[in-house]
Amino acid sequence: MSPSQIIRKDLAPLVETMLEKLGEDPKREGLLKTPERVAKSFEYLTGGYRAELEEVVNEAIFHESVSEMVLVRDIEFYSLCEHHLLPFFGKVHVAYLPAGKVIGLSKLPRIVEMYARRLQVQERMTTEIAEAVQKVLQPQGVAVVAEAAHLCMMMRGVAKQSSITTTSCMLGDFRSDSRTRGEFLSLIRGG
Repeated sequence: MSPSQIIRKDLAPLVETMLEKLGEDPKREGLLKTPERVAKSFEYLTGGYRAELEEVVNEAIFHESVSEMVLVRDIEFYSLCEHHLLPFFGKVHVAYLPAGKVIGLSKLPRIVEMYARRLQVQERMTTEIAEAVQKVLQPQGVAVVAEAAHLCMMMRGVAKQSSITTTSCMLGDFRSDSRTRGEFLSLIRGG
């Protein structure tokens, strides 16, 4: 049995119990397949636990003698808040200053997705992404900014629908050089 099948087999009965505890009848027509659908959904939404950085990067690191900033902006992501299991979603901007190596551009969104597809807090996710890029490239610097809307703030609690949370992690030259950091921040604002 694959890890995915095990997850689904173990989660579906728990979802059925949850429906009963909420006062629902899991045997009614509209809910008959809900436990299996929820289990499959959670398996997908937490797929980052079953991914390894080395597999995601897949040897897509190339030696290049460039040193100017590389930026991939507006990487969409969806994650689940570990406190309420409600979605948060938005965009991540990832930049690095090469030190003899570059990474295939599609690998940066894949790294973002690997960490987003876990139960998360945005602050930790932002740092994990930056540290992963640092680990695989050893660049002069890494900058990551994440901007997200959190349904746990929008649907419950303070119920503020227009709030956006912004987090950042700056490593190397992005942390120590205000001009480099300023250039990055200007670029992600579209300037």
